[in-house]
Amino acid sequence: MARTEAADDREKSDGRNPFERFVEASYQRVSRAPFFIVCLFIVIAWLVSMPWWPDIKSWQVAIHTVASVLSLLLLVLLENASRRSTESAQEKMNVIAEGLAALMESRADQDPELDEAVHKLRDAVGLEERH
Repeated sequence: MARTEAADDREKSDGRNPFERFVEASYQRVSRAPFFIVCLFIVIAWLVSMPWWPDIKSWQVAIHTVASVLSLLLLVLLENASRRSTESAQEKMNVIAEGLAALMESRADQDPELDEAVHKLRDAVGLEERH
């Protein structure tokens, strides 16, 4: 199968900064079963450690603190990954819409109604940037 220009461009440089590469790597690890298992082991270790804590309140504060910090960090990383995924999907849809508009425009001389549809489609492309 022949390689496309887009595939070649992706291999040359993905244009992501170190933080974005870190987010992607984190997302790939966090969204899999091994990460869940690690979290499960942390909770089990916390449960088993109860007899070694001087009082129950400090034992509870320990897991709440760890869980809160981990949740905040994961939220930021996953929201960043989600935003980039949404932007990527939107860009793909815009390219498809532009291609469709070009095809419709090439046939507009045979069907005058297509000319109006082309204008509506082109107006819709980039709509997310105007709102």
